[in-house]
Formats: sequence, C-alpha cells, structure tokens
Amino acid sequence: MESHQLRRRIRLSALLAAVSLATLLSSACVVTPARGYYVGGTVMVAPPPLREEVIGVAPAPGYFWVGGYWNWVGGQHVWVPGRWQAPRVGYRWVPHRWVREGGGWRLAQGHWER
Repeated sequence: MESHQLRRRIRLSALLAAVSLATLLSSACVVTPARGYYVGGTVMVAPPPLREEVIGVAPAPGYFWVGGYWNWVGGQHVWVPGRWQAPRVGYRWVPHRWVREGGGWRLAQGHWER
C-alpha cells in the first residue's frame, strides 16, 4: 500500500511541476525597447542646439572628453551628458551627430574608428 501511495505522490508532484512550468512559460514576456526610444531610422524633429557642458578635470592622464548629444526618447529629444573616456590606441573617437536624411534627421551614433 505504501508503494502505491508513493507512486501516486510522485505522479502528483510531476503533474504539479508540469503545470507550474507550463504556467511559467505561457506567462513569459517578450522584451522590446520602450516605445519612442531611438533605434535608428528618421526623426521628423530637428535636434536642439548642443548644450554647453562644464568639463571638469580628467580622471586620469590621457583621458579625453566625449561631448554630450541629443538622443531621441519617448517622442522627444533628450540630452545625454558628456563623459570622460579612456583612449584606445590606434583609434579615434567619432562623436554622435544628427544628419539630415530625406525630410528628417537620423542619429549617427558615436563610435571608435581606426
């Protein structure tokens, strides 16, 4: 009788585990970028003029200042402040910039270039 109850408990545990897993998997969400974040493409609103930034002292010798830029977030331009950046030997930093494209604007992301 005890082995019958043990098998029944094992089957019940397995069933509960399967139901729990199915519930967990069916409730999984798909992560997408928040609506309005710039992911490329053309924006119809021109970016505002660059802001003046207070540039303090570099955290270490050789660091350089990467200026801030306007990003496109939630249907509007949002300022991203500048920062100090360590150099990369053999590369130069190309800053973020907005480029006229068709009837709108496209953000060319800042990047390292050889």
